[in-house]
Amino acid sequence: MAKEIERKFLVHPQKWSELGPGKTIRQGYLSTVKERTVRVRTVADQGFLTIKGMNVGISRPEYEYEIPFKDATELLDNLCEKPLIEKTRYRIPFAGNTWEVDEFAGVNRGLTTAEVELKDADQKVQLPDWIDREVSDDPRYFNANLIKNPFTTWK
Repeated sequence: MAKEIERKFLVHPQKWSELGPGKTIRQGYLSTVKERTVRVRTVADQGFLTIKGMNVGISRPEYEYEIPFKDATELLDNLCEKPLIEKTRYRIPFAGNTWEVDEFAGVNRGLTTAEVELKDADQKVQLPDWIDREVSDDPRYFNANLIKNPFTTWK
């Protein structure tokens, strides 16, 4: 079974700056029930369909398939829940890991998160100085929840 194991963090706004070129991502959800999410995503000129199971700690089953870009765009525009997630992703190597830093736009503007994928849940990770605090266990920061409760609406 394919498995995703990752930790998520907030990024210090004062210490964060673009560390290389980013890629524009649009993503939406066909299903956001607790037991599973079905996500459609475009990254540059590629399309993807991703199915994720329920979190158990920081891991969950994950299956991802490339689909035609045109199909992904049509699914995002016509079938996915709104609003869509819009963000720029930066991949930053640090201390033997690759961090994915997402700078959100649209209704989630002002939010910047960093994720690091792990080989196992107990893997130790050295944190860059631009990391603020961990939010792996805070469901508000799950992308599927940011469409229901966008960051710009938080008090």
